[in-house]
Amino acid sequence: MEGDGLSIEVAELDRLRRSDPDLVILDVRAPQEIELCSIEHSLEIPLSELPDRINEIPRDRPLAVLCHHGVRSLQATMWLRGRGYDRAMNVAGGIDAWAAVIDPTMRRY
Repeated sequence: MEGDGLSIEVAELDRLRRSDPDLVILDVRAPQEIELCSIEHSLEIPLSELPDRINEIPRDRPLAVLCHHGVRSLQATMWLRGRGYDRAMNVAGGIDAWAAVIDPTMRRY
């Protein structure tokens, strides 16, 4: 985790994704962004729909929240933490950092 205690780097997400079968990746981007690129098996709930769809998000599992660059996902992480999702973590740099560092074959936008 980064110094703020809320964020992780994409390398840490990659490690967790491989080692923790309980990890949930929550992608809060808009559907048209997800069509461009995504991480397989992510839970896709746009930021604007979080309040109405919060019951779809498991409370008892680690949660990596992802957007394009990490701004919306940080907002979502803070919102989720305020509602008892203590294991929610923002993915710093978002899917753009994931594509740059972890999966250079992924489409970037």
